[in-house]
Amino acid sequence: MDTILIIDDQADVRMSATITLNQMGYHCIEAQGPDEAFEMLARTGVSLILLDMNFKLDTTSGEEGLRFLQQLKTQQYDIPVVVMTAWASVDVAVQAMQLGAVDFIEKPWNNMRLISIVEQQLKQQQITHDNACLKALQSDVSEEYIAQSEQMIHLLAQARRAAKTDASILITGENGTGKSLLAHYIHQHSARHAQRFVSINIGAIAPSLFESELFGHKKGAFTDAKEDRLGRFEIADGGTLFLDEIATLPLELQSKMLRVLESREFEVLGSSKTQQADVRIIAATNAELANSIEQGEFRRDLFFRLNTIELHIAPLRERPEDIEALSRHLLHQHSKKYQRHGMSFSPSAQQSLTYYSWPGNVRELSHCIERAVIMSEHSVITESDLSLQHIEATPSSALPLLPLDELEKQMILKAMAEFNGNVIAAGEFLGLSKSAIYRRIEKFGIDLKGRES
Repeated sequence: MDTILIIDDQADVRMSATITLNQMGYHCIEAQGPDEAFEMLARTGVSLILLDMNFKLDTTSGEEGLRFLQQLKTQQYDIPVVVMTAWASVDVAVQAMQLGAVDFIEKPWNNMRLISIVEQQLKQQQITHDNACLKALQSDVSEEYIAQSEQMIHLLAQARRAAKTDASILITGENGTGKSLLAHYIHQHSARHAQRFVSINIGAIAPSLFESELFGHKKGAFTDAKEDRLGRFEIADGGTLFLDEIATLPLELQSKMLRVLESREFEVLGSSKTQQADVRIIAATNAELANSIEQGEFRRDLFFRLNTIELHIAPLRERPEDIEALSRHLLHQHSKKYQRHGMSFSPSAQQSLTYYSWPGNVRELSHCIERAVIMSEHSVITESDLSLQHIEATPSSALPLLPLDELEKQMILKAMAEFNGNVIAAGEFLGLSKSAIYRRIEKFGIDLKGRES
């Protein structure tokens, strides 16, 4: 519940505002003047302040109200203030706005006008808060895309052509290949580049929170809905919404997603009002959606809605021409981050980077170089600093002849042993998403220590 602090030396004015706002579900606290108000602010969280501009000194100058606004600013309170005055003074209102007030209302006020101003400012405050949270949730994506190989140069040309349209795009590729980076690249080359790029990892959302995360909710819509929350579709309005790990979307929720993608219409949880969002959709997956469709795990109509244009990022092992440029770029980034300037690779280290298979793709390359930058005692990174474990190829004749399920199980067991029981790392090595590796562990009866149960 939002708390509103009403500051006025007249008890009847405070009571009138309190009664009006209590009826709208707000909690009100009252102060007779600035000193009492600051005492309340020190011990109570406040969402909005209604501030009278005149107290004891006189009745028209607004000097006391302006002084309170200046103190509020000095003490770094980030609370919206709506000023109240019984005198229609444009000059005082302008001065109040310059000191941080967000709006003003004349006394005696119209109750509907008061409610409208309060609701508008609290909604704006929520949008500001959600945007700040969103920035913290978004990946730190570099706008630069390093490409030397012919296939990557061709892919980026396709991405730029697709970016000029509003067609839905599906990006496929193994874990760590840079799907989110390509999505951001497309956004930056689109007509929407000045608007928000909103990213959401579908695989990280609990099914029970899916609708709230995507579409938002009203206060009281469910048990833990303590306040209104904006959904990602509404936040991304006018911009791009990136749906990462789309293959992990539960089947029972896919019909809701399909309906929104088709109509761009949705309802906030707890509200019957239909809203529209002008959003460009980019989705990504490391799964073979064709197989998921055949197995009944993914809707065919949703797949067609998502992949008007499909862009596939090849794994790093298939484009070794990119490794040298990428490694130098990553070395520059990590050297700058850890303030280790002037670092370089020895010829043997660069050769080792080029010939390694990189099962974890660009993500693994970045982690490897970051570790070397931190741990290397010298400015030149050597082959031993990289700590790469090159796996020798096994002759095909040495592979056991086993049923496919049994072979898959043995590979999972071996990968989990190799990564000391780290399920996520084993899944990434095998090219499986988090949900996919856990499904197979359950299917084959493997415990989380990498043993058959």
